[in-house]
Amino acid sequence: MSAPAPEFSRVIDLRQVTDAPIVLEPDADERRRLAARFAISAVDSLHAELVLVREGENVLASGLLVADIVQACAISGEDFNVHVEEPVNLRFVPPGHHAPDEELEITANECDEIEFEGLTIDLGEAIAQSLALAIDPFAEGPEADRARIQHNLAGDPSSGPFAALAALTKKD
Repeated sequence: MSAPAPEFSRVIDLRQVTDAPIVLEPDADERRRLAARFAISAVDSLHAELVLVREGENVLASGLLVADIVQACAISGEDFNVHVEEPVNLRFVPPGHHAPDEELEITANECDEIEFEGLTIDLGEAIAQSLALAIDPFAEGPEADRARIQHNLAGDPSSGPFAALAALTKKD
C-alpha cells in the first residue's frame, strides 16, 4: 500500500534550478486539505517565495512564507483569524548526509534539513511542514478572557472544583 499523496505537492527538478524565485500557492482544494491535515478551520491563503541555491549535493531554499489561517481558540474554542509570516530556511540533503551517531543541533540561524533522493525535491510538502510548525496549537483568540471568566478558568480559588478541597485543608 503506497503512502497518500501530499496535500500540497510541488516537485522541482533540480536540473532546472535557476536564480529566479519560485512562488508557491496552493489552490482552494489544496488549502482545504491542508486545513484538515493541520486540524484547523481554514487556510484562507498561503504564499511562499523561495530562492534555491545548489551547494554541492545539497540544495538551500530560503525565502518567506505568508499565510492567513482560521483556527480555534485554545480557551473558548471559537474560530479566529491568524496571520502567519515566517522566514523559511531549508537545506535539502541526500540520504546519509549525517553520520548516524552525529548529534544535530539547529539554532535559529541554521536551516532545517530535509532528505531527498534523486533529482527532485518537493517544495510544496516542505512549505506545508513549515506552515505546520508555525501554527500555535495553544493560540488564544479575542474571546479567550471572556471564556476564562465565564467558565472560571481564571484560577479564582474561592470557587471552582478545588474550592472544597481548599476548605478541607484549612480545618484544624
